[in-house]
Amino acid sequence: MKKGNRNALLSLCVVVCISIVCFVVYMSLKEDENVDEISLDTLPEYSQNAYVTINDNEPDFEEYEITEAQTSFETYNQLDELGRCTMAKASVGKETMPKTDRESISSVKPSGWQNERYDFVPGGWVYNRCHLIGYQLTGENANARNLITGTRYMNTEGMLPFENEIAEYVKATGENVLYEVTPIYEGENLVASGVHMQACSVDDDCESLAFNVYAYNVQPGVEIDYATGENEKE
Repeated sequence: MKKGNRNALLSLCVVVCISIVCFVVYMSLKEDENVDEISLDTLPEYSQNAYVTINDNEPDFEEYEITEAQTSFETYNQLDELGRCTMAKASVGKETMPKTDRESISSVKPSGWQNERYDFVPGGWVYNRCHLIGYQLTGENANARNLITGTRYMNTEGMLPFENEIAEYVKATGENVLYEVTPIYEGENLVASGVHMQACSVDDDCESLAFNVYAYNVQPGVEIDYATGENEKE
């Protein structure tokens, strides 16, 4: 091989390697760009309300995020080093909604999954496999990146009303909703203390639908060890 050709090939290899490194770094930053900055220290203690509003209930999305959400998408971030769910984000539209009934999700064992039955808990079991983004919105079944150990109370009283609000809006208008859910952990606890949920109607820049809330991962009458998931009657 001539020296000129060899140098050209070497230069091309360098460019390709740099491009690959840049792409990997970009994707890593893209996945981490929405790391939740909510601190448990800034939130009030649970006091009989399933959730509390944040930032006057106004979502904290950047303008470019709303623009990107004109097209439906789903993102489920990688589990962290402790096997915990991190963040799920979607532009929910009619295209993302399921066309079939939900399948079994019992194969997934989220971090801290130590379930117990109590006769005073509706349905019996203290824990549900809680979808970060509800099945009715994106049709995800046994996706380990989208299922956390959540109490029955948080699932039905803290999260479901907001999921229903999004679903009803999308069905009624045909427009998309940008929705992001992030479990919030204290230290290395395996069970989230709660989830941060925010949403925005994409077509009118959050005018028709907007919320920014934190739902408490508690179960009235049950004491939970968030470090392990173990629980007992209070």
